[in-house]
Amino acid sequence: MSVELRRNGLHLTGTPLSLDAKRKSPLSFVSHGHSDHIARHESTIATQATLRFMAHRLGPVASALSVPFRRPFELGPLLLELLPAGHILGSAQLRVTRADGRRIVYTGDLNTAPSLTAEATEVATCDTLVIESTFGHPRYRFPPRPEVLGQVETWLRAQLNRGVTPVLLGYPLGKSQEAMKQLAGRGFQLVAHPSIFEVAELYAELGVPIEHLRRYDGRVEPGEVLFFPPHLARGGALAPHWPRATAVLTGWAMDPGGARRYGADVAFPLSDHADFPSLMRYVKDTGARDVITCHGFAQELAQALRDAGTDARPLGKPQQLTLF
Repeated sequence: MSVELRRNGLHLTGTPLSLDAKRKSPLSFVSHGHSDHIARHESTIATQATLRFMAHRLGPVASALSVPFRRPFELGPLLLELLPAGHILGSAQLRVTRADGRRIVYTGDLNTAPSLTAEATEVATCDTLVIESTFGHPRYRFPPRPEVLGQVETWLRAQLNRGVTPVLLGYPLGKSQEAMKQLAGRGFQLVAHPSIFEVAELYAELGVPIEHLRRYDGRVEPGEVLFFPPHLARGGALAPHWPRATAVLTGWAMDPGGARRYGADVAFPLSDHADFPSLMRYVKDTGARDVITCHGFAQELAQALRDAGTDARPLGKPQQLTLF
């Protein structure tokens, strides 16, 4: 049993199971609810939260199997188990055990940093590991999350003190909810674009409420911080709010020109993906003897793992799409 890259995405060879298939498939495991990982499949395996996010974006999910974490179930001769991936609420890794006991793990998007809005990552011990490599280049070494959040807080208070509307750009699902939860705990009053606010309501339904938050109706009151989707910020929607200052929350802040890429004044490296050292450490902790890297910097991560003595190879380089 291995993993292959097909037209619609990853597939577990010799089984009916696709992994985060990007097009309609007979049966697909969906690791989380971001738009580049979901499709209208004939049958879907996912956590309750992921299925809820899919329904929010795509409508009713047909033939869905909602699977709790750490509860193994059978698929023919295979034993399947979902484990937390730490990426966003409900994000999951999949561990598949063959009849002969060999275990293969697909991580999906992975984040090992502590989070207020996602289940803590669990190390999925295995023989073969298929690991996402979005930030798999050695140059991606994120500062500790508390340090980044402290920088964001300092920047926000500086804008508010000088009477400027602070705008934070973050993906509507996951990134924004984590940042809002963190900032609400630091006493900020928040207002969120409807696309972000509606997801926050789903988080609350799933047991993760976000305090001090209201829905954006075109107004930003004095003292409030506005959360806005990056893809809408360039279209003039923010024009009524002047003076304003804009910051983007993204792991790509580590790149030169990271703020300019999003049309922001400043960029903070707050990511819901694991950075390079975290990926290297995670691979070691799983005990995997065979590693397949995929997405993002797959070749670079595989080379670094080989240099460290692990048998690793890139599956390919499918693009990590922008998450709207």
